[in-house]
Amino acid sequence: MKKRYIAIIIVLLAIVSLSIYSANNYSPADNEALKYLNVSENVSISKVSNGVFLDGPGNDTAVIFYPGAKIEYTSYLPLMNNLALKGVDSYIVEMPLNLAFLGMNSADDIIKNSNYSHYVLAGHSLGAYAASSYCAKHNNVDALVLLAGYSNKEIDIPVLSIYGSNDKILNLETYNDSKLHYKNFTEHIIEGGNHGQFGNYGLQKGDGKATINSTQQQNETANEIIKFIDSLF
Repeated sequence: MKKRYIAIIIVLLAIVSLSIYSANNYSPADNEALKYLNVSENVSISKVSNGVFLDGPGNDTAVIFYPGAKIEYTSYLPLMNNLALKGVDSYIVEMPLNLAFLGMNSADDIIKNSNYSHYVLAGHSLGAYAASSYCAKHNNVDALVLLAGYSNKEIDIPVLSIYGSNDKILNLETYNDSKLHYKNFTEHIIEGGNHGQFGNYGLQKGDGKATINSTQQQNETANEIIKFIDSLF
């Protein structure tokens, strides 16, 4: 019995340590991204229980977005606002401790409490991995979008993968091996893009230098996602 209590204490201490570390070690959204919380032309942005909701002119399809690990979720407001403007409403999930694997099933509540004809789950980096893990276990999502990420599980639904040619964080060997897991796969490489510019949180350590700016990378990303969705629904 004593060993059991010791084990419980160790687990609790580990959880507390992770919470303190994650709370103080993440990449915050830059001021450009945070501007969208106050003003966004033709898109209504509202805080919801599990993140933010971007409501544009569309009403048929919604993208649910899982942020990268230790990245503030509001960093992706410019990209998701771009999607909403183009007719696809978007949810950006605020993950516990900014770690998507702690909120892997977050899409459940959004889908249960909304009424779209189609749902596309998307994620960036480790958020893409978490999104793909969700899709492998559930059948309530119609398509998957991976930004600088991959899956290690079989995915039956259509998959769009986008990454930058100057990405130095994505493991391309593992990424290429993962293509065997997809039955319906579309790939787009952004020339001059890097790992971090899908969001607005500054230069990520170890990343390659982009030769295009974040606005260009996000515009191209949004256009490819819209093209992908239009080909499906």
